[in-house]
Amino acid sequence: MSHPFDDLTPDYMLDAVDAAGFLSDGRLLQLNSFENRVYQVGQEEGPPVIVKFYRPQRWSDEQILEEHAFSLFLVARDLPVVAPIEKNGTTLFHCDGFAFAVFRRAGGHAPELDNDNHLEQLGRTLARWHACGSDRPYELRHTMDPLADIRAASTFLINDVVDLNYRSQYRDVCGQLLEQIEQHLAEVEFPLLNVHGDCHTGNILWRDDKPHFVDLDDSLRAPAMQDIWMLLSGEQDEQQHQLRVLARGYDTFLPFPWQQTTLIEPLRTRRIICYDAWLARRWDDPAFPPAFPWFESMSYWRDQVTLLQQQLRSLQTPL
Repeated sequence: MSHPFDDLTPDYMLDAVDAAGFLSDGRLLQLNSFENRVYQVGQEEGPPVIVKFYRPQRWSDEQILEEHAFSLFLVARDLPVVAPIEKNGTTLFHCDGFAFAVFRRAGGHAPELDNDNHLEQLGRTLARWHACGSDRPYELRHTMDPLADIRAASTFLINDVVDLNYRSQYRDVCGQLLEQIEQHLAEVEFPLLNVHGDCHTGNILWRDDKPHFVDLDDSLRAPAMQDIWMLLSGEQDEQQHQLRVLARGYDTFLPFPWQQTTLIEPLRTRRIICYDAWLARRWDDPAFPPAFPWFESMSYWRDQVTLLQQQLRSLQTPL
């Protein structure tokens, strides 16, 4: 069975990039990406560029352009974001059925989450980002609804994906999680703003003593905590320390949203369940089965049930 990305041959991609006005020297290096296809492309003049071919039918052109415009808005306010390159009046290019964007190549390494200086810098930068995210709200991109997202993803998984040996246990724990999360969400008000949406260390490059954010593909309207909780790791006392340091930096520009800490475990639960639904929905992409061979195993779903049971306990003892 063919997949749309099968048409992305090296010659096709180089021709598309050339036609957009970025004259390549024929060098092409595939980078790590599953949702889209991302390549480093050498240029006849100047350094290589990064080219992202968007997954067909995931976003409309208007939604992609809205994210691009917000990226450029952040850059104009001196936020360290790797935004798409504009050429001939646009940041989005097309070739046959594919839309693609071109970015400058950015180097760096992941931030060190056990380094208080890195965490404080991240807190300052996210506060500035979130101030901009309130100033220019998305109109076309998605708005997060944690409860609806979890319900839709878990229903899909229970009906079509979870191993039959663990389906009833998975259904039971998801039902309990939804009850707990509904109570959590009723206890806090959280304004929505434009967030990165997938703010893990793989999407942050540390260079020149500051973070540079890449890949806003999942950017959406969501609570500020969506960009903060993914920077927490380790045991509870370690996460509490990381929160305090992030807050110290964040408070430089905006009051830290301490009331939103009750959202951390609901947001973590959302990510766990939606990630599995994402894998299942992408299983027809030939890149996925070899990269995630454990996904269809019975033991994986046993472990997921255990993980969600742990999440249920975490919801009852928040940070």
